[in-house]
Order: sequence, then structure tokens, then C-alpha cells
Amino acid sequence: MIETFTAADNKPRCEWCAASQLYIDYHDNEWGYPVVDDQRLFEKICLEGFQSGLSWLTILVKRENFRAAFANFDFNQVATFTDEDIERLVLDAGIVRHRGKITATVNNAKKAQQIIKEFGSLAAYFWQYEPKRDESIEPEVLATCDESIALSKDLKKRGWKFVGPTTMYAFMQAMGMVNDHALTCIGHAKSKQLREQLIRPKTS
Repeated sequence: MIETFTAADNKPRCEWCAASQLYIDYHDNEWGYPVVDDQRLFEKICLEGFQSGLSWLTILVKRENFRAAFANFDFNQVATFTDEDIERLVLDAGIVRHRGKITATVNNAKKAQQIIKEFGSLAAYFWQYEPKRDESIEPEVLATCDESIALSKDLKKRGWKFVGPTTMYAFMQAMGMVNDHALTCIGHAKSKQLREQLIRPKTS
């Protein structure tokens, strides 16, 4: 069962966001709400990869720096990054200076272009992995699911890096492919409504 806490405004929220106002803002405005914009999806999947082994708060604190470093996650621009760009980013104290994750982001930008050529958009590709769930039932606390495992496997086959099943489940939560807000959380009903109204992208 997902626990909740009551914030200063007396509204219940998922307990994980209690530690920081940054967490609360992210929880209230982004987490679990459906995304179909390709550039935002690329940002989210990249940041989830950078988060691997770290706290999400570390990523949120540095997010504007990440956006500046990676051309606002315009994958067409990131795909053109050179070895010199990678060396520059490894020295950038404003982001997570992990060479493997930096090179993976450049690699994944190129792979994103290939997916768009095949499926028409990143959104059309990712949303085909949406789990089918009853949102009237309290969501389980999960690290992976069958669909995140399948997505991870397919992305790895396509040459993507830092896209393990746990990272992909966190990505699915963040982009609103699943509604993992607690039933009593103020975000649950909002996510459910937005997901009901969403027109799922289709492949071209």
C-alpha cells in the first residue's frame, strides 16, 4: 500500500514527496500526469537514467543545468554532440558527471531518431507499453512490471543504454503511463482524469 502524508495545506499526498518542497512541486505538477510530447519524453527517460544509483532530489536540483547542458533535451541536437562535447560535459559540475551516462544520452538521442523514423514519434512507441490496470484499486508498490521489463528489453535490443527494467518503470510512472498516486492522494484523481481524456498516440 502506498502511504500518504498531509502537507502544510492539509491536502494528502504520496509520502515519498514529503522530504522536500521540490519533491512536492514535482509531485503536484508533473509526476504521474500523461506526457505525449517527444522532447519531454526524451528528457524524462534521460533523467531517469542519470538518477540510477542516486536520489531523485539530486536530479531535480540539477534539472535546469541538465537542460542547459543537453540543448533542452532536443534529441536532434544532442544526436550531433561530438567527443569534444562529451569531454566538456564530463567537466560540467552542474550535472551528474558520469561519463557512461553522458555518452548514453548522446547515443540514445541517435536511437530516438531511429524510433521516430519507424513509429512516427517517441510517444507512439512508448505508449504501446501502457499496462492495463483498474485505477479504482490502490496501486501496488512496484519496482518493475511486465511492461517495463518488455520495454527495457526492446530498447536494449535497439541499442539504448541505461534503460533497465527498474529505470523504465520509474519512467512510466513519471510520464503518466501508470497512475501510481495513492488513492487518497490529491494527484490520483487528476492523473485518472487526464489519462481518461488522453488520446493515445498511434504509429504512423
